[in-house]
Amino acid sequence: MTIRVLIADDQQMVRTGFRMIVDSQPDMEVVGEAADGAEAVALARRLRPDVCLFDIRMPRMDGLEATRLLAGPTVADPLRVVIVTTFDMDEYVYGALRGGAVGFLLKDSGPALLVEAVRAAANGEALVSPSITVRLLEHLATPPPAPVRPREALTDRELEVVRLVARGRTNEEIAGELFVSLSTVKTHLGSIHRKLGTRNRVESAAWAWESGLMT
Repeated sequence: MTIRVLIADDQQMVRTGFRMIVDSQPDMEVVGEAADGAEAVALARRLRPDVCLFDIRMPRMDGLEATRLLAGPTVADPLRVVIVTTFDMDEYVYGALRGGAVGFLLKDSGPALLVEAVRAAANGEALVSPSITVRLLEHLATPPPAPVRPREALTDRELEVVRLVARGRTNEEIAGELFVSLSTVKTHLGSIHRKLGTRNRVESAAWAWESGLMT
């Protein structure tokens, strides 16, 4: 199956570079480009791409607002958005992930990581640039005024899984550390998402840090 990608960045050179990287992959194709956030939202709603690659600072509407409109908590059928930017300010990272983004990369991360992030997003996973992961987790470690309570208590094994997710482990790594099968890990993640009311592993990781589970 081909992963359909939408690119939004106000710099033509950046869009061209991303298109070359994406289109060079046998399982990916760029289906649209936008030079500003408003155009990106309109195109995304019309084309329904598998993955959106959005810059943050764009004319008319920034990437964070575009992400909230397409993938935010109130969106019934959210799209998968990966933020790719030169800015790694904490408020941008936190705002993007809280707005529904499933990935956050710096533009200097390199082609390999960009491709990995697209594939991860298409598979329902998440990827954050390693260089900002530690700062992100420290930011999330500060609990909000009223942490979300699970709809149902997590089992001890589910707590182990969500802790590893919060530390950035992949499903394969979690399976290896807990000596269980990959399908078992996916089953636990499904149960965790259901109990927490989260839509992806990024939101589950945020819950783990915000609730004090990681301290």
